[in-house]
Amino acid sequence: MTMRQIPQKLSGGLRRMTRRRGARKLLIGAGIAGSILITSCMTVNGPVVTLPANAAAPDATFVGSEECSYCHDDVTGGFHSASHARLGLRNEDGLMIGCEACHGPGSLHAENGGEIPGQIINPGDNPESCFQCHLDKKGQFHLPSAHPVMEGRVSCTDCHDPHKGSAIKGGGTALMSENQTCFQCHDAQAGPHIFEHEAMRDGCTTCHDPHGSVNDKMLKARNANLCLQCHMEVANPVGNVDTFHHGSRLGAGTCWSAGCHEAVHGSNSSSSLRY
Repeated sequence: MTMRQIPQKLSGGLRRMTRRRGARKLLIGAGIAGSILITSCMTVNGPVVTLPANAAAPDATFVGSEECSYCHDDVTGGFHSASHARLGLRNEDGLMIGCEACHGPGSLHAENGGEIPGQIINPGDNPESCFQCHLDKKGQFHLPSAHPVMEGRVSCTDCHDPHKGSAIKGGGTALMSENQTCFQCHDAQAGPHIFEHEAMRDGCTTCHDPHGSVNDKMLKARNANLCLQCHMEVANPVGNVDTFHHGSRLGAGTCWSAGCHEAVHGSNSSSSLRY
């Protein structure tokens, strides 16, 4: 190879490298554009679900959310801030359906001024409307330990607000609000306690799955495994928790059922969470 051929070879290699880099950038750019397009479509149009039918009013038709606002302006006024406001559904005529996506066609309900029961679906009485989208929760409510939603003793709307703000009350920077939702029924766990369990600050759902669990009391994990998710001050394989040797204790039973830390939500008499 002559000295003249070396620059030519280097130049050709650079050109091929540049083309490969250009093709790679083009592919990456196309991928990003595609993901943006998909995300935008999902964000703007919302998920598509089957519109609810009302067996009690089979002749009812969809009339649109504006019709609902004439009587329910206290609800529709704040709906723009609700998580469910992102659900934009269209019927065959292209009519925007908001309220009726959950409550079913409302023509008969509107004509009669809401005087005849059963002409509109009330998700507070029947969770099937919620299960159109949240089918996974329906499965959880059939697990061995769950809130009695399927039995009709608890409603989805007891814990969730579909009409204003986040459908999940509390959470994020409002963890105590999350607890307050649970304390509506579980007031014995609310305290205040002289000796608090710090896990309560993180919310009840740190330990419990409110929709259902295979474990007793809707716990997310079984036995001491639940406690050890936080109490991992285990310095050796023997099993030390905090400064007390628990190697022989953990096998005796669950931390709260073996007679040690039974006041798991908080205690007024013991810093070790005992009654």
